Amino acid sequence: MNEHRQDEDQNIKANASFETSDQQGELSGATTTSDTSPVQANLSQRVLIVTAVDAEKDAVLRGLGDMAAERFDVIAAGVGPASAAAGTAATLAYAVAAASTRALAQGSNAPSPSDVAQASATSSRPGPLAGTGSSPAYMLVISAGIGGGFPGRADVGSLVVADAMVAADLGSQTPDGFLSVDELGFGSSIVAADAELAARLRHELQRSGLAVSGGTAVTVSTATGTAETAAELLRRVPDAAAEGMEGFGVATAAQQFGVPALELRAISNAVGPRDRNAWRIKDALDALQAASSILREVITS
Repeated sequence: MNEHRQDEDQNIKANASFETSDQQGELSGATTTSDTSPVQANLSQRVLIVTAVDAEKDAVLRGLGDMAAERFDVIAAGVGPASAAAGTAATLAYAVAAASTRALAQGSNAPSPSDVAQASATSSRPGPLAGTGSSPAYMLVISAGIGGGFPGRADVGSLVVADAMVAADLGSQTPDGFLSVDELGFGSSIVAADAELAARLRHELQRSGLAVSGGTAVTVSTATGTAETAAELLRRVPDAAAEGMEGFGVATAAQQFGVPALELRAISNAVGPRDRNAWRIKDALDALQAASSILREVITS
């Protein structure tokens, strides 16, 4: 997600192709700080869905319907990759601590939060739970919201279920052009989605009559507003389909806890020259709601 605004009577939020600075916080109900209320008591095989603001969270909850409380926790963690990562990590850490507390109360030897932290520092695999012998409290983490679509790849009003989440502006400028953090040797800007589940979700969305595509969801800290920037993003990430501001942050936090991740974007505008008159935020939120209804069936089937 990105910039927020008041659109006539409706509480809505702008998508990943506008700046966050114009009217951030003006959206009634929008969340500019982490909304990480305590998760459900029974965390076994639950799904965590992370949105940026309440307008997205509410759309997801409407789509999930009565199943929401049974299998899903939905939070609005704030706008941008840092808030998204922090909110996701806080919720996952709470779940680990709660599971450890319950296990200790029952007399078992579940890993403590300190064990989890130590495993994170010493394991050669991403995710602190990889070395603990414990199942994650959540089976899946999903970054969900509205965002920008690259023309010809994801039309306004359609959906993107990403194959990967890429931090497209994480790296360094040089006289010869941009170098990603991967090229610099300082880590990775890519988190792969759960391929099997992404394919299943796309299939079921298509079967329901919703327009959906795959490809990479790029995460940026500054939303695209020019044709030049859009072209540069495609040069960096040739299979980019959608732009958002939270996906990589959510996925990175999930990876640290050994939990697979997905990104679901409902497209409200084209990535490129900024044109607020062309934004279709309500349509995108409606698509997000519809997709969440199908997601519920995929997860519970």
